[in-house]
Formats: sequence, structure tokens, C-alpha cells
Amino acid sequence: MTDGMINGETMERPMLFQPLTIRGLSLKNRLVVPPMVHYRCDPGHTCGTFHVVHLGRYALGGFGLVFVEATAVEDIGLINENDLGIWNDAQAESFKPLIAFMKRQGTAIGIQLAHGGRKSSSQTAMQGMGPLTEENLKAGAKIWQPVGPTAGPVAEGWLTPRQLTTAECKAMVGTWAAAARHAVDAGFDTIEIHTAHGYLLASFLSPVSNTRNDEYGGDRARRMRLPLEIVEAVRREMPASMPLFVRVSSVDGTVEGWNMDDTVAFAHELKARGVDVIDCSSGGISGAATAAQVTRSLGFQVPFAERVRKEADITTMAVGIILEAEQAEAILQKGQADLIAVGRQSQFNPNIAQHWAHDLGVNQRFEDWSPEFGWWLEKRIRTLQGFATATGVVTQRP
Repeated sequence: MTDGMINGETMERPMLFQPLTIRGLSLKNRLVVPPMVHYRCDPGHTCGTFHVVHLGRYALGGFGLVFVEATAVEDIGLINENDLGIWNDAQAESFKPLIAFMKRQGTAIGIQLAHGGRKSSSQTAMQGMGPLTEENLKAGAKIWQPVGPTAGPVAEGWLTPRQLTTAECKAMVGTWAAAARHAVDAGFDTIEIHTAHGYLLASFLSPVSNTRNDEYGGDRARRMRLPLEIVEAVRREMPASMPLFVRVSSVDGTVEGWNMDDTVAFAHELKARGVDVIDCSSGGISGAATAAQVTRSLGFQVPFAERVRKEADITTMAVGIILEAEQAEAILQKGQADLIAVGRQSQFNPNIAQHWAHDLGVNQRFEDWSPEFGWWLEKRIRTLQGFATATGVVTQRP
């Protein structure tokens, strides 16, 4: 495939901007906005104008796939009272304007189904992402009883969860299936199941947090049982043409915790149950931060995606301090991942997908931009000739 010019010569289109088909979903490029919680639901934990504007920017900015943030499958699974939910018809209906807008822009839209587990009834990120304080409660914050695999709290000072009974674990499978059914009915293109960052399903996977002695705890196979039963149930609710993603904490970041050997084994089981993409994150089993126990550096989680891709023979998504087009393209070219997720950097620059296309020599006359913007920006090229590049880098100063 060729599409682009560098120094007047035709070049092969970078992998980052080549389409990718997963089941019946064709993505226009490999750039994804991952789920990022913003704590701005409308009443009833519904999706409103904020999310249409916030996520719509990424469609206008050229991303191939955008995920709605962690969305609770039941009320006690809310991380806090400001989160989105999808356990009833009104909530599912509220996503339809957002979905319609994204599809009109040619961007796929997915939703991450989640359950806060031991981290439910906690602070927003802006408040500190820890347990609710007396100050939070005096200001009117709602508090409720979280649940988990055991009665062990996330860390000192956090609420003590109630241990789910064996029967409640079995019922939880139906809770996730119902949420998936609502997501399909709403019109989402794909679903991601959140089994990362210390939330409910991650806490069942990790030996740090799951010390049960029934069929849902013990060795790795039994600790994987509930997440795998939920995956099976969610997959049954989805059309065969609809891809299923799973986000994992590839490592807990502790010696005694979940590790890469566990993740590869889990990925094999997920693939056998119809999962299409593993979204490789890390950390979060103890405390608030998603990756506090994992050393951060450029592309620090890419090796996780690479190993899962190679050893489990499944499509993977890389995420974690991917800051430049050349870095993202190299990850794909080396076969380390199939999709590139850009989270915080996309919030810094919602047009980063379009900018990276320019950086890699594609879209030189803004032809891939939404026409309402592309027309103006193409005209702007002529204005800048002689003293700046098409993306506004000054080349000649007075």
C-alpha cells in the first residue's frame, strides 16, 4: 500500500495509518484512545454532553477507535458516584447520540465494562484517587459497601470490602452479561472487559488479593475462573462480527503477585473463548495508582504486548508513554503490537493522530482531516509557504 510523499517521492503508507480488520470491524488506522475515567456522568450515571464533546474530539482528530471510559456493570461497581453505568435501559439509551456522532466521523466506538470491586466508593482522580476522607464525606460524597474476592482492603485506610459468596460470584456472571447486552443494543462497535488495575476481576486474578478457598480462589486456574466465565457470558451476548477486547494488568509489579507467565496463560484461555485483542497495561493491585509499582519509561509496557502477541498468538494493543509517531510506527514494524493506544498524550493534543500522519509523510494536504477543517488547513499551507511547515513549525524567522 502506498500513500504519501516525502521530498517528492512516493512512500509506502506507514503501518500506523493502514487499516486493520478485527472480525467484522474495520478500523481506518491503528491508533486507539483507551478508556480514561473523567467522573463527569449525567444524572443516573448516564452519558451526556460532556462525553459527546470530550470523546468526539478524538473522532475529529483522526483516531481509528475510541473507547468510552470504565463503565459500571452495576451500581455497587461504580468507582465513585460520578461514574458512567450501563446496567439499565436509560443508561444504554444515553450513549446513542455519542455513538451516532462517532460513526458519522468514520471512527469506531467501544465501551469498557468494569466493576470497581475493592476500589468502589473511593475518590475521583482529582481528589487523590484514594479512599474517601472525612472532608469528602462532609462535602456530600456518597459512600457504600464495596465487594471483593475477600474481605481484605486495597491498602491501609481503604474501606474493607465484603467478601462475595460463591453464589454471588456465579450471579456476577449474569450481571456482566446484562451489561454487555445493553452495550450491544446501544450500538457500540466493540466491548472491552476490564480485568486490570486492581478492580474486581483483577483482584480475583491476583494471588495478592484472592486468598479464597472455594472454586473461585486458590491456584491460577481457579483464580481465573470468574473472569473467564464472565468473558464467555459477554461473548455470547455479542454478534459474531463484533470484536472483544480484554484489558489486563500484565504484571502486578510485586514479587508475589500476578506476572507475565500468568498473563500469557490467561491470554491463551481468553483466545480460546473468543477474545480478539489483549490490551496490555500493568499494576494497580495495591493502592490507587494504576501502575505505581512498575517502573515507567518510554514505551514501558510495550514488552508486555510483544510477549503476549508472540506467545499466545493473539492481537495486542500497546499502551504506556508512547509519545511520538516514529516510536509508535516502530512498535508496529517490529511486530511488538497491532494497535497503539494513546491516552494522556491524546488529552494533551486531541489532534495527535492527524499530526502523527503529517510526521510520517501522509496527509500532506490535510486530505484525511474532517473536510470542515481540512479545507481551511490546506488553504493555510499556501499562507505559510516560505517560513513554516504545514504543521506550523517555523523554518524562517525575521
